[in-house]
Amino acid sequence: MKFRAMFEPIQIGPMTVKNRFVVPPMGNNFANTDGSLSEQSKAYYQERAKGGFGLITIEATVVHKGAKGGPRKPCLYDDSTIDSFKMVIDACHAEGAKVSVQLQNAGPEGNAKNAGAPIKAATSIPSVAGRDTPEELSTEEVYELIKGYGLAAERAMKAGIDAVEIHMAHGYLVNTFLSPRTNKRVDEFGGSFENRMRFSRLIIEEIKKKTQGKIAILARINASDEVLGGLDVHDSATIAAYLEDCGLDALHVSRAVHIRDEYMWAPTALHAGFSADLVEEIKRAVTIPVITVGRYTEPQFAELMVREGRTDLVAFGRQSIADPHMPKKALEGRLEDMTPCIACLQGCVPNMYQGKPISCLTNPILGHDLEGIKKASTSKKVMVIGGGVAGLCTAYLAKWRGHEVTLYESSNKLGGNMRLAAYPPGKGDLTNMVRSYITKCEKAGVKIVMNTEVTKELIKEEKPDAVVIATGAKPLILPIKGIENPDIISGSDLLEGTRCAGKKVLVVGGGMVGCETAAFLGEQEHEVTVIEFRDTVGADVIHEHRVFLMKDFKEYGIQEITGAKVCEFFSDGVAYETEDGTRHEIRGYDSVVLSLGYRNYNPFAEEGEQLAPETYVIGDAIRARRALDATQEAYEVAMKL
Repeated sequence: MKFRAMFEPIQIGPMTVKNRFVVPPMGNNFANTDGSLSEQSKAYYQERAKGGFGLITIEATVVHKGAKGGPRKPCLYDDSTIDSFKMVIDACHAEGAKVSVQLQNAGPEGNAKNAGAPIKAATSIPSVAGRDTPEELSTEEVYELIKGYGLAAERAMKAGIDAVEIHMAHGYLVNTFLSPRTNKRVDEFGGSFENRMRFSRLIIEEIKKKTQGKIAILARINASDEVLGGLDVHDSATIAAYLEDCGLDALHVSRAVHIRDEYMWAPTALHAGFSADLVEEIKRAVTIPVITVGRYTEPQFAELMVREGRTDLVAFGRQSIADPHMPKKALEGRLEDMTPCIACLQGCVPNMYQGKPISCLTNPILGHDLEGIKKASTSKKVMVIGGGVAGLCTAYLAKWRGHEVTLYESSNKLGGNMRLAAYPPGKGDLTNMVRSYITKCEKAGVKIVMNTEVTKELIKEEKPDAVVIATGAKPLILPIKGIENPDIISGSDLLEGTRCAGKKVLVVGGGMVGCETAAFLGEQEHEVTVIEFRDTVGADVIHEHRVFLMKDFKEYGIQEITGAKVCEFFSDGVAYETEDGTRHEIRGYDSVVLSLGYRNYNPFAEEGEQLAPETYVIGDAIRARRALDATQEAYEVAMKL
């Protein structure tokens, strides 16, 4: 596909953006605790500007003192941070990008402890169980907050910003005024549509007054709140038209409030551009430019959206984290070189919530933009043992640094357990990640040796300067009576297609591995039961993924037996004990599938560090964990070599 529409310039108010690629605002915790942007912030945003993104949006920036939602949130509620914003803006401008900053008061989604003050909202309704109940703003306080938005925009303009984006989505402060679900006020800011819009209108007017038309003014809105009584797409289309009449220059259309955050940062199960139809409804309601966002991972569908007039710009959120140079690669036709976001939600969103700098499974360089990838002072002969993601990642990074690298894989396929993890419903994008790493290795010049089991003798023969053991993990086999029965099917063998299951299947193990295996079988119309030791199935599954996994369980009628300790295996079932020690048997299954998870596999554990002058063990070869741990350790080792 030729990318014509995505590389056309576009006018947004007084700002001309060179193309349609946008970095949306995403919390990254690279800012300093005093609210200023850091050198790492600069490196992060500048790298995406270098990569060809036309519009860079600085993450949600606090506009009111006492509304700071996290310890490393950038702030613009006083003049002390202006110079740090200028540093970042100038760096992006030097690469040809325009820069916007998102202005935010988190409202009921804030954190009183971090803010050092009570959180506020349109009405005293908590956002979710466990959160602080916000204080309802007085009418006088609302007018004071409006002034704060104007002052923050004025400071951003002094720093050289091209645009500001008012955050009106996701259940934050402005959104609590817009939605009748959270606005129960009876003053001039509540009740009718016009009154609920008053706060937004006055903010826009205040920013215009303070910036005198010198910068563009955008707003991020929800296409739908995705909760009963909240805004739906028809409400949002009307809101969009109203905001255009208020003088807004562009709209950035997102989706959902936090209690439905599976639609904010969609997991792998949701397709790229999953909100496209909703955005199209907004686009029909306005004449100003519209930015769409929602798990865009590749430029092809984005090109189609812009080409057909269904949107004007496309924001590549987590994809810009995974590959800051994606636009440049698209322009140069290097599509196979793109590093994909697989929507794993392992390093970005969890770290953001925990106040830690974000990281990325597929892009372990993220967060190390300041250091870059430097050539090694001495080229070494490096042997990488294992062709899973840990081994592949280490191999290409080490080769990138100038080492002579050979990767050995014992089987006839690369990718390890990550390749098998792509088989359950909705997980196909994991294959894209594996292929990406293989491409990187091939193009870097890594020598790949397949179908070769590395032995101590081979290592002695090759005499490497460094050995990296990335042998991964193998299915966990617990010492339970009957577990070695040849009729029992390994979950790995089932996914690989080397063993087949009958119609009625019992899956033993209800963690992530077992649940995804059950969904794989359920999709194929097997009658599936999952038995699990814990009180619930899928307890180790990330929330956003679990939402859709449990929908699969419901759709496919997958049965659950929990709080069950399996004590014996049979060809057609198992015996198990409950907490009170009572023994039960469930029999009559056509197949029993073992999916208890994985255990580390390191055939060189006894040799320790005697294999080569430098010996490293990484990833699941240490302990079966997340793929994020594997690629982070791969980066660390590659930088040590």
